[in-house]
Amino acid sequence: MAQSRTRSTLYILVVLGLCIFCYILGSWHRSAIGRGDYIASIITKETECNFPLTLNFETHHAKPIFSNQSLRLFEPCDEKYTDYTPCQDQRRAMSFPRKNMVYRERHCPTEKEKMYCLVPAPKGYEQPFHWPKSRDYVPFVNMPYKNLTVEKAGQNWIHFEGNVFRFPGGGTQFPQGADRYIDRIASVVPIDNGTVRTVLDTGCGVASFGAYLLSRNVLTMSFAPRDSHTAQVQFALERGVPAVIGVLGSMKLPYPSRSFDMAHCSRCLVHWTSSDGMYMMEIDRVLRPGGYWVLSGPPINWKHHDNWWKQTKVDLEAEQRRIEELAELLCWEKISEMAETAIWRKPINLQSCPSRKYGSQIKTCDSTKMDDVWYKEMEVCIAPYPKVEPIQLELFPKRLYAVPPRISTGTVPKLSPDLYSQDNKLWRRHLESYKRVNKFLGTDRYRNVMDMNAGLGGFGAALESDKVWVMNVMPTVADLDTLGVIYERGMIGIYHDWCEAFSTYPRTYDLIHANGIFSLYENRCKAEDILLEMDRILRPEGAVIIRENIDILSKVGNIATGMRWEIKLVDHEDGPHLSEKVMFGVKKYWVGGSRNTKKKKIKTD
Repeated sequence: MAQSRTRSTLYILVVLGLCIFCYILGSWHRSAIGRGDYIASIITKETECNFPLTLNFETHHAKPIFSNQSLRLFEPCDEKYTDYTPCQDQRRAMSFPRKNMVYRERHCPTEKEKMYCLVPAPKGYEQPFHWPKSRDYVPFVNMPYKNLTVEKAGQNWIHFEGNVFRFPGGGTQFPQGADRYIDRIASVVPIDNGTVRTVLDTGCGVASFGAYLLSRNVLTMSFAPRDSHTAQVQFALERGVPAVIGVLGSMKLPYPSRSFDMAHCSRCLVHWTSSDGMYMMEIDRVLRPGGYWVLSGPPINWKHHDNWWKQTKVDLEAEQRRIEELAELLCWEKISEMAETAIWRKPINLQSCPSRKYGSQIKTCDSTKMDDVWYKEMEVCIAPYPKVEPIQLELFPKRLYAVPPRISTGTVPKLSPDLYSQDNKLWRRHLESYKRVNKFLGTDRYRNVMDMNAGLGGFGAALESDKVWVMNVMPTVADLDTLGVIYERGMIGIYHDWCEAFSTYPRTYDLIHANGIFSLYENRCKAEDILLEMDRILRPEGAVIIRENIDILSKVGNIATGMRWEIKLVDHEDGPHLSEKVMFGVKKYWVGGSRNTKKKKIKTD
């Protein structure tokens, strides 16, 4: 008996010791010190789960985190809202002033006006063609609007053929095709060697200029208002080309200063000399030192135009003269004028601009507010150069992982080259783990991708290929503004407040990535507001990836289930002990007028 009691006591002590050891090990593994250690990585590898590619609700928790008891089912909106853009609603817009295009700017619904329903796809909706076929063809059923085929019949914008729209690559200023037009610009501007990577296209139409620049590894942020030219930005995104709804109006453009290698306007109908040259000054703000401005169409070559935009030759001559004067005031050097296309270059530094160096007749903008642009009015002022001498960017694609000048010069606080390198490694690792669950990541299945909280752009950089482009969004409430860093890497992005609707049409993104977005907005707006907006801009059978802590994902999961998403929760890459998890979701296929979902065959060509 004594021997038996001794064995029992020894057994209890051994078990107790193991429990204490496991508790200490688990606490250490959850800490920042333990993560990344060799022993911890071995333990994680031993306990790592292999997740199936199909979505399901299995988790590693003892009880389900998604409760059907509190599930709210969201109903479809009326079919008239198929192309609803909450902050660019045409009826609301007409109540605002027309001066400086205020009525075409963002005017979002009040809390009482918000709709808590799911925006339907049009009946018969089909998955867009894969890139590069999508550049030239769009299914008619997805956007059944023939207006542009009539309005722009002689300009080669768009043709209706059978059951598809065909885009020949023409434009108002280049009816013979964007490639020939770009060739002319490239004879002056270094487009083909990686010097010009990011371009801003004002009044883009259906974005054929940006579409054809992609073949030269140039990424264009195209924008145009939602106006009488029905759905031009929607056509651009359906083609797989980056674009947003926007206008040069009274508010600053939602981009950081010194972002774009080139800005472009081809008959974009902007009165460049109005408001004391404020619009040209805004272009100067977003242009990188050494960047280019391309202006095509009247008033350039005014002698060959008459009564254009209700202007006589005398008016057009005066307009071009004033543009030349403003360009000189900004110290832009005119480097070319070919037919109806003029090109200026912004100086690299103040040494290239003696008049600015020793003072100017126009005030200099506040250097501390150059990137404070969200709902901020444009100013008649000239953007200052950074106090630190601008550093020449690497040619793209080397630029993608080179240390951005804003980091190497210490312009962005709290960041260093080492932290930047660690962030890149982290996101490459995250992406590899994502691919274990979603095998389509990195393929042509997902063309239009959005990162809702882009940070340093690590996710977008890890995804970089000619099959995909990423809209990197910088939340206006983020602790650290790093959108300028993202542009210096050769990617594009935009400022946005996720308590409001994004400036795009419904069904324009194939994949949405949200890292910490619900934590960031937890006390600012409702999670369902953000999720319903994600659902609006996500295509049927599009995918979402959400990284959050388990408590927030529990709430998000319930809302997402009520929105007809199929979801799956998986553990953090470092193991099940971490509170941060990853939720994968797929928006089910359904269309207006249908109560039940059904599977639609995905195009493979």
